[in-house]
Amino acid sequence: MRRVAGIIPLLLVHLASAQEQAPKLDTGDTAWMLISTALVMLMTLPGLALFYGGMAKRKDTLNTIAMSFVAYCLVSVVWVLYGYSLAFNTDISGVIGSPSKLLLNGVGVKSLQGTVPELIFVVFQLTFAAITVALVSGSYVERLKFSAWVLFSILWVSLVYVPIAHWVWGGGFLAKLGALDFAGGTVVHINAGIAGLVGAILLGRRKEATLIPNNLPMVVLGAGLLWFGWFGFNAGSAVASNGLAAAAFLNTNTATAMAALSWMFTEWLHAKKPTLLGLASGAVAGLVAITPAAGFVNVVGAIVIGILAGTIPYFMVAVVKHKLGYDDALDVFGIHGAAGILGALLTGIFADPSINEAGKGLLYGNPGQVIVQLVAIGTTIVYDAIATFVILVVLRILVGLRVNGEEEVQGLDKSQHGENAYNIT
Repeated sequence: MRRVAGIIPLLLVHLASAQEQAPKLDTGDTAWMLISTALVMLMTLPGLALFYGGMAKRKDTLNTIAMSFVAYCLVSVVWVLYGYSLAFNTDISGVIGSPSKLLLNGVGVKSLQGTVPELIFVVFQLTFAAITVALVSGSYVERLKFSAWVLFSILWVSLVYVPIAHWVWGGGFLAKLGALDFAGGTVVHINAGIAGLVGAILLGRRKEATLIPNNLPMVVLGAGLLWFGWFGFNAGSAVASNGLAAAAFLNTNTATAMAALSWMFTEWLHAKKPTLLGLASGAVAGLVAITPAAGFVNVVGAIVIGILAGTIPYFMVAVVKHKLGYDDALDVFGIHGAAGILGALLTGIFADPSINEAGKGLLYGNPGQVIVQLVAIGTTIVYDAIATFVILVVLRILVGLRVNGEEEVQGLDKSQHGENAYNIT
């Protein structure tokens, strides 16, 4: 009896310790994640839809908006069917998640992801997947069949986005390697940028390849909604209502403002005019570049990232694209790809352990982090480029990729949807 009496107190101590360590729902964190998820949804609809729609030709406005709209709808369904399970469930060999949560099997109202309901984490990650697919469309607008885009969206989110999200965020091999990506530099922006570049090259140049926005106020409205929603994108990636979320929020705003100014002054010196389109483009480039770093760097790092994000992507768009001759219609690679690579690399340099102990960069005594970041960048580029190429070639065989010349001249609003964006009499 004495031995039993001695064991029971020890069991009670261990039980109490286990209860203390067990995750508990935090209502403040949950409220913030509900808001953040709604903000990220806003980034696709209406943010990106208006941003891209305003930049396209008037006769292609509705088709451009429809590509973002349908991408969000398709990914919403794919994600709950199998996307979430394969991206964020138990790791299998560092490559993919377990299929045990298909159709959200076992994810109930009491299931937790840290201190928030797992169901809201599911939707939060869904909004990331959706905007990544929608971003790709900017390279393909004004010439891609809508039927091809629908099939591409399903295949690409399944075969490209889901695996890469698992590798970086779901416990896959890049996560185990120590790659830092707070909110989507590799998973979202490099991913979208490379897919956009590959598709732009395969599709070929448009008959009218100039970029003259049909509605610049719409572009700026879309950019403003993107900036607003990006606070949920970056600060929400703390998955908590805490100081780290506040740091990511401040870094996001600082880098974005700095990049918009940097782009404006660079364009002013290079092209002799500071355009409103340039300000909006610079802001988006800043948002992209700070995304992987938002929860790792201090405000000085955010300022440096913003300065570089306003200059390097500018020259990618204004100079490099024209010299190489590829028709990336709305500059998905020039802005998202280039700024995503820049941000991911600079995260490895500026990651400050006093902001987030999970990240320590070159300037704080860890030069190896730069190598890890380069491996993550390179892996994402190579896999994405090959997989996107294969998907597009298969679709070209099955349904064709480009509309015919007459439909392109007529405009995709009319030829693909039978509608007009502006019915002015």
